[in-house]
Amino acid sequence: MSVEPLIYAVIFAAVLFLIEGIYLAVFGKSVRLESRVNRRLQLLEKGESRESVMETLRKEREQHTKTLRLPVIGVLSKKAAIANIAFTPNSLLAIVVLLIVIAFFALTFATSANLTMRIIVSVVMGYGAVYVWLSSKAKKRMELFEEQLPDAVELMVRSLRVGHPFASSVNIVAQEMPDPLGTEFGILVDEANFGADISVSLRKMTERVDVQDLRFLAVAVAIQSQSGGNLAEVLDGLGKVIRSRFKLFRRVNAITAEAKWSGWFLSFFPIIALVAINVLQPGYYDGVENTPVFLPMAAAVLVFLVINIIFMHMMVNFKV
Repeated sequence: MSVEPLIYAVIFAAVLFLIEGIYLAVFGKSVRLESRVNRRLQLLEKGESRESVMETLRKEREQHTKTLRLPVIGVLSKKAAIANIAFTPNSLLAIVVLLIVIAFFALTFATSANLTMRIIVSVVMGYGAVYVWLSSKAKKRMELFEEQLPDAVELMVRSLRVGHPFASSVNIVAQEMPDPLGTEFGILVDEANFGADISVSLRKMTERVDVQDLRFLAVAVAIQSQSGGNLAEVLDGLGKVIRSRFKLFRRVNAITAEAKWSGWFLSFFPIIALVAINVLQPGYYDGVENTPVFLPMAAAVLVFLVINIIFMHMMVNFKV
């Protein structure tokens, strides 16, 4: 027992932060979701034509769908497609390899693990760090999209009530809303300008953006385009429903926040305590680790810990 578990954690954290550094160094502020000007408008301001901007954005959104069925990279491609990562699949795979190499050299200089263990741990760190980073990006993007959608629907309702057609109301949303919603709706506008049906483009957007409220919007627009009716009133009711669901979701999160943190603390406290004991008193288990019941009991504790994490997650994870 030694301080090596802490070294592994530090190396993994360093590799994780390195991914974000590489991403921002390559693409700069143009990929930041908190930018008040969406990426489509930034590209148009640089003098690029609408056609070239549309092709650039569509290529970025569709590039990861081609590798979804691959056994290893497919898991990363699914998260990358949801997060709309600007890295190409080949670049993403190259970054995984680069991080594995960096983790391997860090483990070589900082730990005394054998070659096989260093290779296994470095592969897990490189692949796992990219997966955690992509999952975080995808979750942040979907949460921000859900937060922006009620405002976008209300903006479309006001535009429709003053007499603008639906395509113009979508164009106003594309100009006024930041990313990620602004650029996504901007693609709808560009596709409509080049002859695509906007309801079909909206349905395709729901395949890229996994947001349930967006599906409601796509269905409402598709039904109105076929049967007619007052789209402003329909979207007004839909906007109120979306905002109410969003408020309820936030309220549930606030109510269950303490339970969630308590659950995570109770789940990971044994692991933290084990690492702390091994660091502060490395020989604490020397008297019992050679007994025949040590490994079976350790395995039983690990199984119960996993069961505890699963049940804690089930108890505090509410679907709204």
